[in-house]
Amino acid sequence: MSFVMQNLYVFVLATFLGFEVIRRVSPLLHTPLMSLTNAISAISLVGSLVILGEQKDTLSTVLGALAVTASTINVVSGFLITDRMLRMFKKREPKRDG
Repeated sequence: MSFVMQNLYVFVLATFLGFEVIRRVSPLLHTPLMSLTNAISAISLVGSLVILGEQKDTLSTVLGALAVTASTINVVSGFLITDRMLRMFKKREPKRDG
């Protein structure tokens, strides 16, 4: 089995495993889970910045730029979702007339 096929096999297995784990998490644990996911996404953002900064060849630069873009979108959307979920748990103040 070639190196690319091994990596693809691991990627597919990790995708299915991650999907099953996330799907079975209770709703009360979603906010802490999102916070952990944001931390992992931030680590991948730093790694993709390192790859982009090396600029060894054109392919690695393009892939590094794509990785930075995807990681940034992931981090920002993760924080937006976490903020939205936290707002759901806050008590709403009654509207005042007048």
